[in-house]
Amino acid sequence: MAVALLNLTGLGLGYVLVRRWFRAFLCWVATGWLLLAALPADPDGMSGGLVTGYLLALAVAAGDGAWTARRAAVGGSWRPVVAAGAGLVMLAVPAGGAVYYGSAQDEAVEQMLLDRLDEGNRTVEAASAKPFGAAQQDYRSALAVYRELGEDHAGSRAGKLVPARLDAYYRAIAAPYRQKKHCEAIEPLTYLRSVPDSIDPGLLGDLARYPDEPLAISLYACGVSQLRDGSAGASGGALGELLRTFPGSPQAGQVGPAVSKEIAARTGAVRGDDPCAATEQLRQLRATTASLPGKDIAALTKDADGGIRDGVYACGLDEFKDKEFGEARRTLTGFADTYRKDKRRGRAQDIAIAAEIADTRPEAGKRLPPGSAPGSARMELVISNDAPDGVEILYTGPVTGRVAIKGCGSCTSYSWSTGALRACKSTGKSYPHVTLRLPAGEYHFLYKHREGSAGSGADATSYADGSKIEPGYRYTGCTYVTSSTSFGSGLIDPAAAG
Repeated sequence: MAVALLNLTGLGLGYVLVRRWFRAFLCWVATGWLLLAALPADPDGMSGGLVTGYLLALAVAAGDGAWTARRAAVGGSWRPVVAAGAGLVMLAVPAGGAVYYGSAQDEAVEQMLLDRLDEGNRTVEAASAKPFGAAQQDYRSALAVYRELGEDHAGSRAGKLVPARLDAYYRAIAAPYRQKKHCEAIEPLTYLRSVPDSIDPGLLGDLARYPDEPLAISLYACGVSQLRDGSAGASGGALGELLRTFPGSPQAGQVGPAVSKEIAARTGAVRGDDPCAATEQLRQLRATTASLPGKDIAALTKDADGGIRDGVYACGLDEFKDKEFGEARRTLTGFADTYRKDKRRGRAQDIAIAAEIADTRPEAGKRLPPGSAPGSARMELVISNDAPDGVEILYTGPVTGRVAIKGCGSCTSYSWSTGALRACKSTGKSYPHVTLRLPAGEYHFLYKHREGSAGSGADATSYADGSKIEPGYRYTGCTYVTSSTSFGSGLIDPAAAG
């Protein structure tokens, strides 16, 4: 029994007691092999096969030692009873070793968890140096580490550090907000609002509610800047998101006054140096305002409508002054078609006519048409049409307007050389005509073939000319088409007064 107990210690002392040195050496080899395999302690511990093999070796050594000691003398002055007692005491060695190894293994696990925590911390630190869009996956990876440590290893030293690390995690992601980069802060703050769905809210504490106020502030500040630079878009941009996400927040209550102030600023800008750009910006602002939730805010579009109306008119005048006659005609024609009850409609139509003439005859655009007709006497101008197609005549000078003459069904085109000599001079033929009564002054005319008319002049081009109307005369004119499909007009000649 003494030898068996001493061999169970793993030190081969039972064999030493009976002087079986080789067998004691084998025990030492087995124990040394176990120590080399087990130390230093690993978080995963020793393999089950290794432990089973070693325990089997101890059992064999104890049985063999007991059997051998039946016929062997005890070495030295040891008595068997004393040796057995020593064996029982020595069993504390492997038991203590097992306890120590368990403690070492627990420490190895703790170190492993701390290493994982440090890895998550380093990931957050590296991610904080990158834009959020590029770093988002890194932040998610770090959160997964914190979630595992905080939920699955809450009692470990690493697990107890997770709440503090989550605080640093939130600070790193919310850095753009603290730097007052409000548009840049919206995406990371929105992400932080979703974090409580991915981790135990108990680990977050007050952090779970932290992003709401900074996100509302950032949405408002960014939204106002979008109003100013016109980048809000049809969805309302950040302000639309604010009103949909935090409708009861103090920041949501500030949206209406901010929109109203911006509309007023844009409305004032249409009277500035660049009314066309200001009007376009006001249109964009109106579209944004109309898309924002809430009837009170949407009602502000009426304030923008008045500014847009003034802006379109001012833009047309500015384009005319800048010699952009084609744009001026389109702008002012659109104004007249859209705002039929506006008192400036007639004036806009006159300027559009002058712009259309000036697009072909630039001299007509040297100045805006007069705002009112002169009160002096008027001379009669009779224009006849010797063309198979209808013609529209635009004129500008002391007065501006347009008239149309129907086509002459029995008329034909002329050669280039005979048109000016023979047009409108056929005896006994009644030509369609129109009579204008014009104050004296310089006039510019544009003769336009009426599209859709049937006849030989269906492809005739427009023709522009200038004439001077003097007091005391009656004037006549003639329009005709040459065989080259050019649209022409005879010179306006004065006839005898009266």
